[in-house]
Amino acid sequence: MTEHKCGFVALIGEPNAGKSTLLNRMVGAKVSIVTHKVQTTRARIRGISIFDQSQIVFVDTPGLFRPRRRLDKAMVKAAWSGAADADLVVLLVEAHRGLTEGVGAILDGLNDAIPKKTRVVLAINKIDRTKSDTLLTLSAKLNERYAFDATFMISAERGHGVDDLKNWLAERMPVQPWLYPEDQIADAPLRMIASEITREKLTLRLHQELPYQLTVETENWQERKDGSVRIDQLIYVARDGHKGIILGPKGETIKGVSMAARKEMSEFLGQKVHLFLQIKVRPKWLEDPERFSEMGLNFRDGG
Repeated sequence: MTEHKCGFVALIGEPNAGKSTLLNRMVGAKVSIVTHKVQTTRARIRGISIFDQSQIVFVDTPGLFRPRRRLDKAMVKAAWSGAADADLVVLLVEAHRGLTEGVGAILDGLNDAIPKKTRVVLAINKIDRTKSDTLLTLSAKLNERYAFDATFMISAERGHGVDDLKNWLAERMPVQPWLYPEDQIADAPLRMIASEITREKLTLRLHQELPYQLTVETENWQERKDGSVRIDQLIYVARDGHKGIILGPKGETIKGVSMAARKEMSEFLGQKVHLFLQIKVRPKWLEDPERFSEMGLNFRDGG
């Protein structure tokens, strides 16, 4: 009888390197939100994938960047601790951006933050955006800076090279029983996933800094007798002016967000969703320990 394997793989990299896209591709379903804006992922989201006899638990960490605010610091701390706790680490680097200052800082951080026994793999992502000779030069440069166990050229969005990476990771998972049921694809409360779906829709519709000044929490979740579910969510914003922006002219923006979020929640849950959104102004939510806990972050890590 073939032995089961199971382990944790942390995905790290700069904001927008494609970690959430890769996680969703590996799992075969959307479990982590993806937008064109940086720093979209705030908490550590776990996606569960099975390959042959291996169960791989992917940890999508917040992007590693130079933090300014308390929330930024807590996100960066969560990313490094997620990497330190994993059995394997995959560093994603954008092919067309190459060895940026941010990537250099992550390479330096790997030596300090990751236990020596942990294998670290390099995945050069978005390979469709650059030429092959540039890719080889970049790979050589990065491997000079850190002794990676393997290097993969991938496009998380298109799926190129992803199966090779998944196969390599699956073979190297520790021999142990699976931690999750075979049909489970994510390790996050449904309430949190629902909040993240709404936050994604807000992020896609709003411009400039506002998405970083808001958070979404699922306040109430009620299963109904007809098989549908009622979900009540609060959108916390820092200023009165933000409320009007989210509402939009004649409430069009919030209406569009609600429709898009409700549709995706219904597809994800496989049941009809009644979604009710309310906006609350809380000037100091970015300094509120409870809001950090709701995001799965440690308030003290931001100090």
